[in-house]
Amino acid sequence: MKILLDENVPKVLKKHLDKPYHVFTAREMKWNGKLLGLMIANGFEVLITADKNLHYQQNLKKFPVAVFMLDVKFDRPDSIEELAPSIIIALKSKPKMGITIIK
Repeated sequence: MKILLDENVPKVLKKHLDKPYHVFTAREMKWNGKLLGLMIANGFEVLITADKNLHYQQNLKKFPVAVFMLDVKFDRPDSIEELAPSIIIALKSKPKMGITIIK
């Protein structure tokens, strides 16, 4: 499964998910706009983001990807890392298209 970490997700999360998943960051892909379209074109299945406004900015129903929205007050590495076990559980349950909020 190919997973993309949005720009607002610290790359420290990658080390928790990299096996058995294929995890990339938006920065290392050099993507800073139109992420969902680029994800589809490149075979990504899951976007992990801390952007709570994404569903207002994009029509997520037209993109066949699962979006994990991280419910954190601050997108600091330690806040995000605490969610790693919940993200792994959600990934193992075969993510569906649309938004899943991870707390």
